[in-house]
Amino acid sequence: MADDVPPAAHAQPSGKRGSKRRNRRQRSRTAGTTARRQSGVQAPASASAPAPAASSPHAAIAPYRHQPHREAFAALDLGTNNCRLLIARPSEDAFTIIDAFSRVVRLGEGLSQTGRLSEPAMDRTLGALRVCADKLRRRRVTLARSVATEACRRAENGPDFIARVRDETGIALDIISAREEAQLAVLGCHILLEPGPGPALIFDIGGGSTELVLIDSSGGGAPHIIDWHSVPWGVVSLSEHCGPELAGGDERSARYARMRQIVSASFAAFADRTAPRRSGAAEHEPLRLLGTSGTVTTLASIHLELPQYDRRAVDGLIVPADSMRTISSMLASLSIADRREVPCIGRERADLVVAGCAILEAILDLWPADRLGVADRGIREGILRSLMASHGPGGQRLPAVAAR
Repeated sequence: MADDVPPAAHAQPSGKRGSKRRNRRQRSRTAGTTARRQSGVQAPASASAPAPAASSPHAAIAPYRHQPHREAFAALDLGTNNCRLLIARPSEDAFTIIDAFSRVVRLGEGLSQTGRLSEPAMDRTLGALRVCADKLRRRRVTLARSVATEACRRAENGPDFIARVRDETGIALDIISAREEAQLAVLGCHILLEPGPGPALIFDIGGGSTELVLIDSSGGGAPHIIDWHSVPWGVVSLSEHCGPELAGGDERSARYARMRQIVSASFAAFADRTAPRRSGAAEHEPLRLLGTSGTVTTLASIHLELPQYDRRAVDGLIVPADSMRTISSMLASLSIADRREVPCIGRERADLVVAGCAILEAILDLWPADRLGVADRGIREGILRSLMASHGPGGQRLPAVAAR
């Protein structure tokens, strides 16, 4: 930027014409800065101005001014497979969504082989983030938080990508830990958990990882996290680890069995720790289970035989676990071409949904509930609740985590 260059290093127009040009440039810079402050998006960093640390949680730089039911908050979740944005205003119950965006970007594509984010994947993701930045500006967001999860946690060039995102879009992404990812997911969806005594399991199947969270919801408000577990297996990472699908039905069946075995082994330590609570809970009441992910919402749509995805029909649905197992086995037996023809799957999920099914079945083996709650909400809603708790009405703070 010109302001970073000493005055002697470049020529300035002289006379009245030059003065008018300088005034126009100054007004333009001032107006741009004001717009960015109102939007909740930071100005791109100059070459000589270092970007803030990746741990900075908020993308907004405007001070919070309390104007009930008018201010807009935003939550952006950049995962291994998807880029999602929610913009909402506080309401009496919690918040009202005023804008949303979701795009499959496959940021973690090839990460398991190279340990790095690829250039095509980063370019795709930047395209989605530019759309998000534009929405933040147009909606005049008061405060936003933007987080990145497993792909950026694992990638060698993850921090470099975070800096590039800030420079090119103004969005300051915060690479969060698996623990905070689990907390935010629980905060965003626990309200959909079936009521009942004893511990319950909430899970989030992502693109690069899966989080299991054992909670106690008996105290009201945000639940208490008894134990949690994160494994590096999501729909992208597990698919890539097990290699491409082969044409034959026997080969597909063997690949699916291997996926289930890999995930079950990664759950073993959590299964051992939680066995006493699982057994105790099952003796008195049916086990409670709630899932938040594209896998469970897709399978729930197939269970309902929806011609196309409908969030209103899926979010909060309770599905028999046996039905989810049957659908999982059916999808795993189909070729990719056949899965593309299944409503609510399509081309974007056809090659990844089998890994999600394998993870889901491993979870049902671990926590054999008769029914599965389905949530089309999670990290973004958890971020919004947390932001509103800290800066306005209608929110909740992150659930407490018990020491192991």
